Amino acid sequence: MENNKESISLFLLPPESLTRSQKIRKFFQEKKTQKHVTIILFSVVPLLLLILFTYLPFGEMVKFSFYKMKYLGKRTFIGWQNYQEVFHRSDILKALFNSLYYMGAGVIQLSMALFFACILSFKTPLKNFFKATLFFPYLVCALAVGYIFGFFYSRGLVLDSVLGLFGLSKGTLPYWLKDRSINNWSIAATSIWRYQGQSMVLFIGAIQAISPEFFEASSIDGATRWQQFQYIILPSLKPIVILNFMLMVKGSLSAFEGPYVLTYGMNGTATTVVLMHQLAHEAGKVGLASAMAVILLIIILAVTALQNLIYSKFFKGE
Repeated sequence: MENNKESISLFLLPPESLTRSQKIRKFFQEKKTQKHVTIILFSVVPLLLLILFTYLPFGEMVKFSFYKMKYLGKRTFIGWQNYQEVFHRSDILKALFNSLYYMGAGVIQLSMALFFACILSFKTPLKNFFKATLFFPYLVCALAVGYIFGFFYSRGLVLDSVLGLFGLSKGTLPYWLKDRSINNWSIAATSIWRYQGQSMVLFIGAIQAISPEFFEASSIDGATRWQQFQYIILPSLKPIVILNFMLMVKGSLSAFEGPYVLTYGMNGTATTVVLMHQLAHEAGKVGLASAMAVILLIIILAVTALQNLIYSKFFKGE
């Protein structure tokens, strides 16, 4: 009570009668000052954390890319040799090529997500149940997904047993995670199961934002469901389609958990990030892995710039 009375008295006394400490205390007790302090703290603290844990480590990684080094021990400056080696090593180029498998799976994932979103955005029996069921895989830990599909693809277990019901003998089936003709497709298919729900939720949110009056008017005019999708839903979804597409491309370039848990990058399944992990933490080539990371970042930035160019050129003002 005494502190409250003292605070109130500071605002009642004339400014010239206050001591310096009282003026400072009064300044910080004003609502306007507290508001500005709160804004500054909520801005500065996250910015400091971002600089400390993102920008400074990134700067160190760029510096490492010009050295032949391990985490501990002698460092030798070699200039651009790590970057040159990235484009001359066949395993690195193959790892970058493996991203195309995940992009192909991503196209299937987005198509299926859009299909389910169009169905579940309207009156459908048990639609909330199906929404939750399709979105649930996105909530599962990435490592758990890897172990689930490791069991699913194991020889003679789930997938082989299901295909056996259709008359396919085990001897005619490939080793899903060892056969180089199918293993990358098998791993990429896990991303369809996991990320389809996330894309579907984004599509559903965009569809539900469309005014019901458009659908009612089109129904009165005799429009079919396909025509409603073609002329009402799809034009309204262009920004979300582009967003999902870019998320898919960036995720494909940085795929890690699936190939790491299922095969550890063996049998030609290593992606760029998996190979970076192996080079840095096992082979001790930290400089080369850092150069790979910088090049991967440049590719992602180029894809993002291309996305912005396409969006501004074709969809601006829609």
